[in-house]
Amino acid sequence: MLTDLLFPYVEETQGVIVRVSVSFLADQSQPERGRWFWSYHIRIENAGDQPVQLVSRRWIITDGHGARHRVEGEGVVGAQPLIAVGESYDYVSGCPLDTPTGSMEGSYKMIRADGDVFDARIPRFALVGTAVD
Repeated sequence: MLTDLLFPYVEETQGVIVRVSVSFLADQSQPERGRWFWSYHIRIENAGDQPVQLVSRRWIITDGHGARHRVEGEGVVGAQPLIAVGESYDYVSGCPLDTPTGSMEGSYKMIRADGDVFDARIPRFALVGTAVD
C-alpha cells in the first residue's frame, strides 16, 4: 500500500492510527559543528467510531549517546485538532540533535466525543543523519 511506503512507522491505539515519515535535512545540518536536523511528517487517522481531539503531546527524544530528553506540551504545532470519524490530520515538525543518530517516540493525549481520555502511541522512529563530505 502506498501509505505504508510514505509513512513506514505506524502505531494504532483504540482506533487512532499514527503514521510517521522522517527525513534528514542535510541543508539545515552542520555536522562539523555537531548539529544534525530532521523533519518528521505525522498523519493521525481516526478509524474509530467517535470524533477525537488531540489535546497534548509527550515525546521522548533519545540521542546517539543514549541521553533521553522529554518534551511535553499542549496540542501540536499550535493546534488541538478535532478529527472526525474517517478523517485525518497531518502536520510537519522538526528535531535537532547534537549526534548523527537518535530516535523519537511518544504519545498524544486524546479525548473522545463521549469524554473518554486515552494515550495514542506514537511509533518509535529512527533519526539517522548522513555525514557531509
